[in-house]
Amino acid sequence: MTNAKREGAAARGKAATKGRKAAEDDDLASRPVLITGICGRLGRRLARRLHRERGVIGIDRREFPGRPKDVVHHQIDIRRKKTQDVFRQERIAALVHLGVMHDPRASQAEHHTWNVAGFQRLLEYVAQYEIPKVIVLSSASVYGPRPDNPQFLTEDAPLLGGASFSEIRDLIEVDMLAQSFFWKRPETETVILRPTHIVGSVRNAPSNYLRLSVIPTLLGFDPMVQVIHQDDIVNAIVQALKPGTRGIFNLAGPPGLPLSRLVGLTGRPRIAVPHSIAKSAVSRLWKYRATSFPAPELDHIRYVCMVDDRRARDLMGYRHEHGIEATVRAIEDVI
Repeated sequence: MTNAKREGAAARGKAATKGRKAAEDDDLASRPVLITGICGRLGRRLARRLHRERGVIGIDRREFPGRPKDVVHHQIDIRRKKTQDVFRQERIAALVHLGVMHDPRASQAEHHTWNVAGFQRLLEYVAQYEIPKVIVLSSASVYGPRPDNPQFLTEDAPLLGGASFSEIRDLIEVDMLAQSFFWKRPETETVILRPTHIVGSVRNAPSNYLRLSVIPTLLGFDPMVQVIHQDDIVNAIVQALKPGTRGIFNLAGPPGLPLSRLVGLTGRPRIAVPHSIAKSAVSRLWKYRATSFPAPELDHIRYVCMVDDRRARDLMGYRHEHGIEATVRAIEDVI
């Protein structure tokens, strides 16, 4: 065979491979995305973003008010066998797992069966029905706010968030399960996202903290903090859905800033309290159900826990679109 013929055969082979890859990508793009926890504020925003472009199926035991007509909602518990029917009946392109329980007042048994056993079952369905992609929304809180943290934590940093905050241990275990699945099933593109404090209409600790009428800080502590707009999280998930994306990615929004400046941007008054008094007061308020913040949350306004997200920006093409002022204003969003 002459060199010209060899080059022609190689070119035809590359074209055929490229054609098959394009056909596979088109097929995946036409298949629906399954979102667990779709009825949460973040899940609803993701569904409204995706349903314009592709099919969306949601699993959540809560109701979905204002659900777009073309979004399918299965009002079931992810731990029930009916969940498997959804995987069996649909040709799912990707599972986006947002259905992690964060309620610190739920029992440890409830947390474990929902977060760990429930997620483990979902991964079994992903393997059984050969779902091409899994995206898990973890959190930078798995690293833990600590006095010995470096200025920026990379994805290789140890997950020490559960050392002083037992409620975060389930999230760490979910993160570790996803990492194990990544290595056991290389044919499935597994993506783990670890965002910093998500701010917006979401009812999480950072947003609730910034909504307080008087915002407490700790006397003598003014750590650097990072926040990220809820819609930048949605954008990151959309980026992660692209074929070829896999791995662990930290996510951050605008550059970090001192906590005092972040609180100042809310326009709300603040009061500095000694840590010992704050811990005692929060523990007492927690006991009598007068606050939604357990005492270990105080470490987040005491120590630094900032992440390096260059990997997400370089490999996933992630870019934050909201500056710090817009991010802080998002706490007033209704939906």
